Amino acid sequence: MSQKRELMWTRARIAAGRRHSAAVSADGSVLTAGRPKSEERDVDDWTDVVAVAVGSVHTASNTGRSHTVGLRTDGTVLATGWNGDGQCDVEDWSNVVGITAGWRRTLAVRVDGTALAVGRRQQGANEVQGWGELVSISVGDWHTVGLRADGTAVAVGNNRKGQCAVDGWRDVRAVAAGYLHPVGLTRGGRVIGTGDRMAGVDELPDWRDVAAVSAGSYHTVAVLHSGRVLAAGDNSRGQCGVAAWRDVVAVAAGSTHTLGLRADGTVLAVGNNDDGQCEVDSWQLTPARWCRLPLERPTDGTFGR
Repeated sequence: MSQKRELMWTRARIAAGRRHSAAVSADGSVLTAGRPKSEERDVDDWTDVVAVAVGSVHTASNTGRSHTVGLRTDGTVLATGWNGDGQCDVEDWSNVVGITAGWRRTLAVRVDGTALAVGRRQQGANEVQGWGELVSISVGDWHTVGLRADGTAVAVGNNRKGQCAVDGWRDVRAVAAGYLHPVGLTRGGRVIGTGDRMAGVDELPDWRDVAAVSAGSYHTVAVLHSGRVLAAGDNSRGQCGVAAWRDVVAVAAGSTHTLGLRADGTVLAVGNNDDGQCEVDSWQLTPARWCRLPLERPTDGTFGR
């Protein structure tokens, strides 16, 4: 393999939300950190999970409750936690290859490139029925961004900060959505973004050699091929304090905290720990390996497995 490490595609997954964190362990169970006995942490009986997502939302006096979603090896989906808008009603989903969760919403990509959505219908962020040729999808609080197999992006939902202005994006291989901003990672390792400037979108064009990105409520985080990490945007809770991190292969930006998965399977955390969401020191995930992530959507249901 060349000296430049390729984008990681591994079963070890991490997710950061408003007040909790989640990860897939080596045996397919799910680990969580956060407020004890909270409903979004009720995952003890989950098995055969290959990916997790959590319902992140910006920190405010009227936010806090959340949900957790897991993708299983057979393409079915699990969900637990707050279900006030039906965001956990995923028991009939099948042939799913990718999942994402936002505030009161859960979305997924199926093996045929179409999207599924449940939960809050306001703001139009679940209006994805006509989308096709998808390889991934990401949801913010009030908007949704999808990545097509041809490297273009599509977005729907609240656009008050221009967060749905992705029509001109090209050559994209990954997308991530925050509160009021989405970001895209190009095949050339550059990062593009639009929406709320408070999330650091003006700094993103200067980033180079990026392997993966994640968008929090008001901050953006990226992993370089070297294993170092960059961050931009709001740092009021220390969520951008990642300059000293090394050997990182994946990141997850939550509302006001950030997680990093290292190549040895350990997990790093910085930022707001008011609910214990950064207490991940004991986590040991599958040691990560680096390989190239194909943009093309497979037809055998194995994408992301």
